[in-house]
Amino acid sequence: MTILIEIILLLIAGVLLVPSVVLLIECLAALFPFPADTIGERPSSIAVLVPAHNESAGIARTLKSILPQLNSGDRLITIADNCTDETAAIARKLEGVSVIERENPDLRGKGYAVDFGLRYLESQPPDVVVMVDADCIVEENTIDRIARVAWKNTRPVQGIYLMDVPPNPTPKDAVSALALVVKNSVRQVGLARLGLPCLLTGSGMAFPWEIINQVSFANSKTVDDMQLGLDLAIAGYPPLHCHSGQVTGRLMEQQFAKSQRSRWEHGHIETILTETPRLLRAAFRQKRWDLVAIALELFIPPLSLFLIFWLFATGSALLATTIGVSFIPFIIFAWVGILIFLAIFIAWAKFGRNNISLVTLLSAPFYVLWKFPLYLAFFFQRQSRWTKTERDAG
Repeated sequence: MTILIEIILLLIAGVLLVPSVVLLIECLAALFPFPADTIGERPSSIAVLVPAHNESAGIARTLKSILPQLNSGDRLITIADNCTDETAAIARKLEGVSVIERENPDLRGKGYAVDFGLRYLESQPPDVVVMVDADCIVEENTIDRIARVAWKNTRPVQGIYLMDVPPNPTPKDAVSALALVVKNSVRQVGLARLGLPCLLTGSGMAFPWEIINQVSFANSKTVDDMQLGLDLAIAGYPPLHCHSGQVTGRLMEQQFAKSQRSRWEHGHIETILTETPRLLRAAFRQKRWDLVAIALELFIPPLSLFLIFWLFATGSALLATTIGVSFIPFIIFAWVGILIFLAIFIAWAKFGRNNISLVTLLSAPFYVLWKFPLYLAFFFQRQSRWTKTERDAG
């Protein structure tokens, strides 16, 4: 029995060791100077799609951050999807904004909204399509930069997508924002520094029309953007990271954050389980190392889940030594923990120390514990619907 337990623990340790090594390599690579984005000529026409579901509180702010970045041949389209508020009316008041409305309560989701917008563009297709979430501020020159990179390389492009920390943030807010910096900035920069493709993370994406027109968004996937990036990578268009373009969203109020995080992180877990084997199969068939790299990046779980699983596995390995199992699995788990915490510390020291103190960083274990029920619900009450999430006014 002790031999069987040791074999199981060693297998688990091996599984956890892989993403911990990949995470550390990415964070270390991000420390090196970042090469300039490969920016070519500006495409003659850009269409910006903004899917929105009951976003009346912030839609004007988002659209006003985009409008000054457009040229005369560009278009800005708001897709008011199953809205019951004033989202469409507010968007129509802004000069230069087109509004299309979609009503289908049985088929809800960002994918359906984006597909509706793409079908609207078919009669007069642009050179490049840019997608921005309705609760984001688009930093100056971002539309131009990500569109140029996409147009020059004929590949999908993801800019940096971060979250504003609210005034007087709680430790939970600060740690949550840091986790997003690690995922959407540090790791993406590290991959680009290594010459590898990235994952699509959502808002701030650009696609040449000849690529995006081949894709059907009409689905109910809970992580539409990540799934889209994987599908395009397998089809031969692995996404590029554009470090010089950035969009910034807002952290949700805590009382509304749980359902949104549940939806996204449940989808993330499901995507890891289903798409990692698919990527590896495609990599073998196509003899492509870039798909192996994407699979390894995808295999890194959300940091909170990673830490929870590591704590449980390490405790189990330590407990197993009391019944005669060797210390080898425990030692491997200890090294896994060292790699994880070293990666997080590197990311914080280089990219997050100005916004989050070391004391706040040390409160991360409490944030991890707060998310434990969220992951447990994956097995009993999985979230899958695209719902509007309330946010701070600021």
